[in-house]
Amino acid sequence: MNGKPPAGTPIAPATLKDSAVSDSLPSSSPAFGTPVRPVRIGKPHTLPAKTSILPILLPPSTLRPIAFRTFTRKHNLTITSTALQTLASFVGKNCGSGWREEGLAERVLDEVAKMWKKAGGGVIVEDGSGASLKAILQTLESSMSGGRVIAGKTTGQDGNTARTHDLSDSGTSVNTVHPTFPAVSDGNDEDGDHSNASLDPRKWIKIVGAFDQPQLVYNANKKHFEASTSKPSLFPPPSHRTSLFRDRYNLVYQLLLRNESFQTSSFGVSSGPSFPRSSTVTAQQSFKLTPIANLLGRSGTSHLLLGLLSVSPAGELSLSDLTGSIGLDLSHARAVPEDGAWFAPGMIVLVDGIYEEEESVKGSTLGGNSGVGGAIGGRFVGISICGPPCERREVTIGTSSRKGSGDLVSSGGFGWVDFLGVGSERAQGQRMRKIMTRCLRYGQNDKQDPSRRTMAIMSEVNLDNVKTLEALKKVLSIYNDLPLSELPLVFFMIGNFVRDAVISGGGRGGSIEYKEYFDSLALVLSEFPLVLRHSTFVFVPGDNDPWASAFSAGAATAIPREAIPELFTSRVKRAFSTANHESESPHSTDSPGEAVWTSNPSRLCMFGPVHEIVVFRDDISGRLRRSAVLTGTEAVTEPDIEMSESDRTANMDSLQSGKPQEPPVEEQRQRTGENPSAAMLAARKLVKTVLDQGHMSPFPLTSRPVLWDYASSLQLYPLPTAFVLADAEAAPFAITYEGCHVMNPGRLVPEGNKNLASWIEYDVLKNRGRVREERY
Repeated sequence: MNGKPPAGTPIAPATLKDSAVSDSLPSSSPAFGTPVRPVRIGKPHTLPAKTSILPILLPPSTLRPIAFRTFTRKHNLTITSTALQTLASFVGKNCGSGWREEGLAERVLDEVAKMWKKAGGGVIVEDGSGASLKAILQTLESSMSGGRVIAGKTTGQDGNTARTHDLSDSGTSVNTVHPTFPAVSDGNDEDGDHSNASLDPRKWIKIVGAFDQPQLVYNANKKHFEASTSKPSLFPPPSHRTSLFRDRYNLVYQLLLRNESFQTSSFGVSSGPSFPRSSTVTAQQSFKLTPIANLLGRSGTSHLLLGLLSVSPAGELSLSDLTGSIGLDLSHARAVPEDGAWFAPGMIVLVDGIYEEEESVKGSTLGGNSGVGGAIGGRFVGISICGPPCERREVTIGTSSRKGSGDLVSSGGFGWVDFLGVGSERAQGQRMRKIMTRCLRYGQNDKQDPSRRTMAIMSEVNLDNVKTLEALKKVLSIYNDLPLSELPLVFFMIGNFVRDAVISGGGRGGSIEYKEYFDSLALVLSEFPLVLRHSTFVFVPGDNDPWASAFSAGAATAIPREAIPELFTSRVKRAFSTANHESESPHSTDSPGEAVWTSNPSRLCMFGPVHEIVVFRDDISGRLRRSAVLTGTEAVTEPDIEMSESDRTANMDSLQSGKPQEPPVEEQRQRTGENPSAAMLAARKLVKTVLDQGHMSPFPLTSRPVLWDYASSLQLYPLPTAFVLADAEAAPFAITYEGCHVMNPGRLVPEGNKNLASWIEYDVLKNRGRVREERY
């Protein structure tokens, strides 16, 4: 019958026999020849195939309650309508009809919120506020199956944002720069064990140049920082020049509105002048700003103005804000505090005084009835003038400073903003503080392995001076004789590296001679291989260094400025390479020594956002003395003034309650009744002026040129942990003001002192520096 078996005979195909041999599980029904179940023992278990989901159209209004519960109540985030529309489309596409019954939408939104925080996004969830929502959803979609997120494939298990995420949208200029820090396998950022973290503090150091820093702009409408949407350029359109001053004004204005002195109380609100005559604390501290355009028609009334101090085209002093400008008379004004700060054109100041209306402004083509945006008629007679109050770093980023714990608070602050591309305070701060405790305090009770936590700062290292090389040898020899545990982590070497701008020519040899100076520096560094192997040298240029001095001839150059070109640094880099190659312990876990050539200004970040050290080389004290505005000492008594000058200045003093803290020597001198030295008074005045302005160069562009598109890198907001203000014309000092430690190393070889080397030694853990002097 064609070779077929009779009916009823069981069929046992060869495939069944082969399967029975390879599988230990028999067929479910051998009598009927049922094939064996496709189970393979001994092979790794694989994930099931991706389940297909039938997409649905999910309205944003339907998803809004779940989004509010997840983002706002659980993660303290605010979601915009545009972002909600994007999330609704994503959930409807990837979760389908099970978004509500199976709870898929809530899990997805919770994962998006976690990834948003990991990426350093802001409080407002939207594209352009620190992270890219589009990139987050793309990453999340690739790790979803059946509407569910596969565990372990989205948020990193090691807490390292640099290795786990790259959530910036490459299609736009809104970026979040992530640091390349060592990996830490802790399992949980908040409560994890950091035993696997590197204990070498130098591995947690990152140098951020001015041209690498994220370009953030404060949005006055959204009250939040945003990344610039345009690519920075050295030749921007003229509109960016106007934006430069507008951004500075908006930043100071929001700082004032968040100050307690400008918080309007619900009790005892007065409709009188800006400074009501009352003895209550609430009334004295409730200030009100008046826009300049609102002065029209209010002659003889007193007001408090916030504006940019400038010089009008007619050569007269004026005050300008976003609404207009007005002539300013400071001949009878009193500075607050008395002789405690400089006031120069280009600074943003608070002026309390009286408006006097006239028919026209002298030297102005605009009449007394000119509108908003121009110079209004009349003049403003200042009674008192002061800078804006300085805001402490922990207030800006929203952390508590009690006992130095750095605990997060729920009110105010820009804790989610990544100002430097090293992670935001609320995303990385708590984890980095735990690692810092292990790195800097590890071995304090172990005499054999104490922690390294110091930095040496030297300024005005003129390599064309033979005494400078001798002083440098003395400083390096002091640290070379110390144990490795006491060696500084970083050596800052700040220009000018030549006394004259020889790069401009003039028969000095130009670039060839300049390179020879750095070759001689390489010979000096090669004598101390131990220091080169275990420390980081950071070189910051001055105005006389190339290439900017090629066209400035030693005058003030545009800032920020690039680092010294590699053409002159090859010998120095070779000295470090040789020292690392000749290391006695090639298998050491410590980072090799290196030389970093950075911009002016630049920032050193240590442990992410925990420590920020700003380095800026500029002779700012001489520029302040040349351009300072003189104020009067006697007030004019006006019959229509409802409050005396003493009452006004007392109220202005409450705004300027901060006082620079002197080093221990000056504190002891004050306790014994001695007056502080003239150098210390000048240092306190300089520190208060710069930090109150929140800007490294508060001058007109004609006095100190600024690259418009990189002006945000000059902001001192939030205040750094430490600020190295290298001013060769000022005496060395180390002062703390509002939690920011300001240091000026002065000259490495002081003028008039033979065989003397002067520098500053900074302790990172204590956030204190001291001036050291040694003879050679």
